[in-house]
Amino acid sequence: MKSPETHNSPLGKRPTLYDVASHAGVSPSLVSLYLKAPERISEKRRGAVQKAISDLGYRPSRAATTLASSRTKSIGLVIDDYRNPWFVDLLRGMESILSDLGYQVMLADSRPGENRIKEATDGLLAMHVDALTLAAEPSDAMLSGIRVPTVVAGWRNGVPDGADLITNDDDGGGTLAANHLLELGHLRIGHLSGSDGASAHRRAGFLRAVETAGVEPVISQSPGTSEEDGYQAAVRLLDGHPETTAIFAANDTMAVGAFAALKARGLSVPNDVSVIGYDNSPLAKSRYLDLTSIDNRSDLVGVATARRLLARIEDPALQPEQTLIEPALVLRGTTSIRG
Repeated sequence: MKSPETHNSPLGKRPTLYDVASHAGVSPSLVSLYLKAPERISEKRRGAVQKAISDLGYRPSRAATTLASSRTKSIGLVIDDYRNPWFVDLLRGMESILSDLGYQVMLADSRPGENRIKEATDGLLAMHVDALTLAAEPSDAMLSGIRVPTVVAGWRNGVPDGADLITNDDDGGGTLAANHLLELGHLRIGHLSGSDGASAHRRAGFLRAVETAGVEPVISQSPGTSEEDGYQAAVRLLDGHPETTAIFAANDTMAVGAFAALKARGLSVPNDVSVIGYDNSPLAKSRYLDLTSIDNRSDLVGVATARRLLARIEDPALQPEQTLIEPALVLRGTTSIRG
């Protein structure tokens, strides 16, 4: 039985595009089109090419593909903190669409700081990415527009000119969290918030719901949304308002910080204080934490982002749009009826 390397090619020679074409019974130009835009090929022929590539163990040269096309088949993704698990589902959603079409996602971590964000973006643009996803706060210098199709994923304090915005309905999610706690009978509710765009929308939805219910909210805001930010914000909240019976954290990571602050005071969750997070991240899903959370459907944000970028690549004249993904409440063990 012949190995993939020897089928239709001399012993030891790496299979070529022409070998794939011969094996699939199609022309070399059709294989080239498959490598650049598989969606433009019929399902039958696409399947034949895919099988030939698999049978032969063919690996296309990215450099050769780039030279044959004005596209690099790469999408840049700028995030602001590797530690935030929200990005895991966002990336997974993007790759579920892009990978089958031969695109790769190039990731850059900007970390907080206006210059660093611009540097990360400029670095991806220097690699000639076909499009860009910003899952970080754009700097002021970036708001005048970026010259490739761009989607901002998640609410930000600014959106570059010409960019699409695809995000969870964070206002609605904040309202969901507040209404859940109110329905459980909590009247002393604190909110741990950050300073980014998503936190602002979650805070606005939360405030609207509790104020409508006639309940006075307490906000403890931090510059960031890390676990340490959550811990410090919860400490300030509990020091100033020890009567608090429920806490809504701007994300699941801040909620973990709140757990630590409550434990330090000898308070248990949810018997003494109910806690609800946001993002429905792997942290929330862990059996140990079992955290009630608002699912921001970041996987669907990723899917919608990938599809929009592909559409903008094919038709740069498309006008930017705003898309909201509906959130959902996921009940677990950290919220309970106020006794």
